Amino acid sequence: MMNYYLSSEINIFIFNWKDGLAMAKTQQKTKPKLPIHSAKNTIISEIQNNKSIILVGETGSGKTTQVPQFIYESQPKSNKKICITQPRRVAAISLANRVAEEMGEKVGGKVGYTIRFEDVTSSDTRLQFMTDGMLLRAILADPMLSQYSHVVLDEAHERTVRGDVLFGLVKNIQEKRKDDFKIVIMSATINAEKFSKYFDDAKILYVAGRMYPVEINYTEEPTHNYLNAALVTILQIHEEMPPGDVLVFLTGQEDIVSAQTILENHAKHAEERGLGKLFVCPIYSSMPTSAQNLVFKKTPEGSRKIVLATNIAETSITIPGIRYVVDSGLAKIRGFHPKLGIESLLTQQISRASARQRSGRAGRMREGICFRLYPENVFFDLLEEETTPEIMRCSVTEIVLLLKAMKVDDPLTFDFIDRPPLDSMKKALKELYALSALDDKGNLTKLGEKMSKFPLDAKLAKVLLTSTDVSIIIDVVSLLSVENIFFTPSTRDEHLKEKVLANRAIFASPTGDHITLLNAFYSYLKNRKDPNWCEMNCINKKSMDQVLKIRKQLVDISKRLGLEVSENSDRNSIDKESILKCFLAGFFNNTAFLQADGSYSTLMNNTTVFIHPSSVLVGKKPACVTFNELVLTSKCYMRGISVIEPDWITQVAPHVFSRIRFGSSVN
Repeated sequence: MMNYYLSSEINIFIFNWKDGLAMAKTQQKTKPKLPIHSAKNTIISEIQNNKSIILVGETGSGKTTQVPQFIYESQPKSNKKICITQPRRVAAISLANRVAEEMGEKVGGKVGYTIRFEDVTSSDTRLQFMTDGMLLRAILADPMLSQYSHVVLDEAHERTVRGDVLFGLVKNIQEKRKDDFKIVIMSATINAEKFSKYFDDAKILYVAGRMYPVEINYTEEPTHNYLNAALVTILQIHEEMPPGDVLVFLTGQEDIVSAQTILENHAKHAEERGLGKLFVCPIYSSMPTSAQNLVFKKTPEGSRKIVLATNIAETSITIPGIRYVVDSGLAKIRGFHPKLGIESLLTQQISRASARQRSGRAGRMREGICFRLYPENVFFDLLEEETTPEIMRCSVTEIVLLLKAMKVDDPLTFDFIDRPPLDSMKKALKELYALSALDDKGNLTKLGEKMSKFPLDAKLAKVLLTSTDVSIIIDVVSLLSVENIFFTPSTRDEHLKEKVLANRAIFASPTGDHITLLNAFYSYLKNRKDPNWCEMNCINKKSMDQVLKIRKQLVDISKRLGLEVSENSDRNSIDKESILKCFLAGFFNNTAFLQADGSYSTLMNNTTVFIHPSSVLVGKKPACVTFNELVLTSKCYMRGISVIEPDWITQVAPHVFSRIRFGSSVN
């Protein structure tokens, strides 16, 4: 039995969960009016009387759903839209649904949302929820955001790369527009003074939040196996604690699937022992929207819902019925090493601000309890107060291309709230020059302008635009734009895993992962009417549906740019060499050569890398390969790998590689 103690913030004493039962009230309280309603008139007045405001509302205040409605109600005769941004697509979708329901509307009417590859709006839409990236795209199409009267930048504390760029862009738009264009910055945890100074001494408003107290509990000792500790905690809650759903913060899809398997096995035994049904609902960013929506459904009477989530559930979205939070204290944090060109995705400790956000999820509907799987001294002494902004640790190539397309001639002097490292900016400019998106004077080329129109990584956009058979390449790019089309059943049955790998081998191409993806996709298209085909072949149908949706949008954009997209391409006799050369046109920097010890060395900087276990080339040793990305986990792995000939590299990028000698060493 795991022992916890109550935080000294309240009153220190040791207890195990049976002792803690008395502290968990079983009474269901009537949901009170949201705290932000008491400040409604003040908020409306301050927005009307100021160009920009910073609204700090604690978790549970209702700011995200109510402030857009306050603005809408305050200007009934306006025909301009109110934009509300979210860092994550699941938040944009769920909030649009929530607000539409509160207003008695259908999504796509007065309330809509726009995410990458999906637009659910109409000419009637006044409240438009969208991701940060989609507002950037809107500015690219309409540099003055002339359709909008207000831009609400929510969850500003997340400090995404796109969010940081938006701060500078909307500030600049406000200075140029002659009408009353309003900016509202919202967050639960934010350095309000810093943002106020950045937005020309904007007014700061504070709104109280958490409606119910949340009891914080810590472990007595550090947790060495966080997943096991989380599972023990969940099972003890289900067996010993009063009714209420559980939100568990894990690090990623792999751990979520593992936990789901164990919990679903336990659920059968728990029901037999009269403990009530256990519903396990995963939620992570790569899941299809329809699957993510399951977490918002009301839990049946007499049952308990266990939501297994990444930090996607930390902010914005409200999952009904959550009474208990299990916080691992960990998250996968993305980083970028500009000198090596390596993107890392490492499990790291979260910040104190994130920990507070997580615990706040338990106090939305009633008194809650948060179990932190780490000691109290870790929270106060070892965790950083805030997470380092993404722009300080991630690649900025996409952003530099967009800024160039928006006529920002020198991105190095752009008004960032926090300036990205100079090395990252230089790396981005060099990469865009290598892709022929910029000329030797740093100006945007015609190719670069077209590349900026696609909601894609710059390298993928280059691939698409240099293709002779656009239709086939759009298929490849669409497949690379989803997390994974292959589905691995959540099981520890090694025999079944072997069967899965055997089925997957049906599609495997000796050339590597790109053609393998195409083989699986084309087989799916031929058999999509068979309801059992995907399951039999371990294909994720929802991912395939997403591929088709992405493909449609890329076809539409390509046609608008004047590209010839044939719908009659012969998918039965694809030219593999042409496809891989086309891919190499965007990824020539992502090439590596086999070394004597079985590892690979990258062409550009001699970094030692390895074939990722998920590749069909694992165990093989081709002499020269290209890859989608490098990911630093336990080793530096190449993902999305295909076999190429060395002389293809100089053929597709002669302006970069004038003379290269290939062999045991690379110059």
